Amino acid sequence: MSASAATIAWAGPEEGAVIEVSATGDAARAVSAHLPTLVEDKVASRLSGQDPTLWGEAAESEASVRLGWTKLHETSRPLLEPLAKLREELLAEGVDRVVLCGMGGSSLAPEVIAGTSGEQLVVLDSTHPDQVHRALEGDLRATVVVVSSKSGSTVETDSQRRTFEAAFTAAGIDAASRIVVVTDPGSPLQQAAEEAGYRAVFEADPSVGGRFSALTAFGLVPAALAGVDVEELLDEAAAVADFFAEDSEANPALVLGAALAGTEPLRDKIVIRDAGSGLFHFGDWAEQLVAESTGKEGTGLLPVVVGAKAPELADIAHDVLPVLLTPLTDETDRDEDAEDSRTEVTVSGTLGGTMLLWEHAVAVAGRLLGINPFDQPNVESAKAAARGVLESTPAPQPAAFEDSGVEVRASSGLLDGASSVDEAVEKLLAQVGEDGYLAVMAYLDREGRAAGILDDVRDGLAGRTGRPVTFGWGPRFLHSTGQYHKGGPANGVFLQITGTPTASVQIPGRDFDFATLISAQAAGDARVLAEAGRPVLRLHVVNRDALAWLAGVLTGPAR
Repeated sequence: MSASAATIAWAGPEEGAVIEVSATGDAARAVSAHLPTLVEDKVASRLSGQDPTLWGEAAESEASVRLGWTKLHETSRPLLEPLAKLREELLAEGVDRVVLCGMGGSSLAPEVIAGTSGEQLVVLDSTHPDQVHRALEGDLRATVVVVSSKSGSTVETDSQRRTFEAAFTAAGIDAASRIVVVTDPGSPLQQAAEEAGYRAVFEADPSVGGRFSALTAFGLVPAALAGVDVEELLDEAAAVADFFAEDSEANPALVLGAALAGTEPLRDKIVIRDAGSGLFHFGDWAEQLVAESTGKEGTGLLPVVVGAKAPELADIAHDVLPVLLTPLTDETDRDEDAEDSRTEVTVSGTLGGTMLLWEHAVAVAGRLLGINPFDQPNVESAKAAARGVLESTPAPQPAAFEDSGVEVRASSGLLDGASSVDEAVEKLLAQVGEDGYLAVMAYLDREGRAAGILDDVRDGLAGRTGRPVTFGWGPRFLHSTGQYHKGGPANGVFLQITGTPTASVQIPGRDFDFATLISAQAAGDARVLAEAGRPVLRLHVVNRDALAWLAGVLTGPAR
């Protein structure tokens, strides 16, 4: 490792590194400033030893029951045999389509794991009727559904479970034989699953929070049933775990943690780009881990997942830290003088090792930021607001106006005389300060035509504002960046896009359907943001053709 122009650290066996982290510019200076203290305080060994005092007295109670993730490469191995057996049984019955019903940590990791291995996994982490309908339209006779939730009380997952159970029954299939549950021991979902006689119940480690659960049953069960060699994933983590436990300046987890949270002044917009890492949608998983772990008490790190042409990387702002996910190679071709003038972090490695790396690094970052990385105090607020909308069914907020098939609503005082969508968007963008960011929140079908239509919107808005822009699909992002939106620095402005679903899907045993549910979630989220004083512009697309027009308005001309 060198601490001059560039800081480079790696982990792995003598014959070749399997994890590598580099930091340049301000990131390298942050590492040099904080690494000696992290080593002196034995942060790495104490973290691997599950010391709950690392984050201060206020966090100790929570941390004492949330550090099981440091040993999952060992403790998750008893899952391997029963998972292999269940997959063989299902394949023998002609069941080879796996649908995962779960949110946040219950869905993001399995999606990355399966995608990286090239295996098919249908991830249903939405309440949008079109997305639910598409999952139901698959071959049910070849389908097994994995219902993943720590408690089972999550409204999205409970609604999805009810719907699939009814669909199996209507198709003449024994529903219980096609539902597999992943949950915490003793949870209401475990009790319900056992009473219903579901095919299998896998208990997850209750000492691991959702966003740190990639190597628990939540990550392994759906991936294994989809055909992933999850033993290899655990082996990859095991190969580097001892390196992350070392109190050494060569520890890549300490280097990454210091680079993420140690810049001065803090570069708190972590712009993550995949530069050929081979890890499928890894940025989406890291987004939740970073945002939900650090975005609280008015501080935090905002992950901004971008593509190769992101404006944020063309002209790097004072508060942006570029993080590139790169392939792991033995080639070294660095211009140290150039590196010293450019602030950047690169991360490369195997999937299991890289997941464990980021988990350690985020825990270290929490210590440097002075926050508890294991709670999520603001996530419940949007859920409670959504429940309030469902229970009280208030009259919808009337639109301020409609323009070309788009209804416009906004938080108090934002529109200020605007009478067109273009003017309303300009009013919102004018609220983005020099340290601020824009969050686009699309409560739409992320797998349908909306994804293609909105593909350029994030980059377009980043170009217009000259500031970082996040893009999240609702309600998925509520279990990720939603915590940062409400608990992090109060410098975000928010653009919500909703639409009228094509499909209609009822929820058995409930007096509301999926369209009503996702509408309530969007309204509840907007209400909580507005009550917290955040500027919120809500654009509701009334007809199918208006979305393309709206995308053109949003990308607009660059400033």
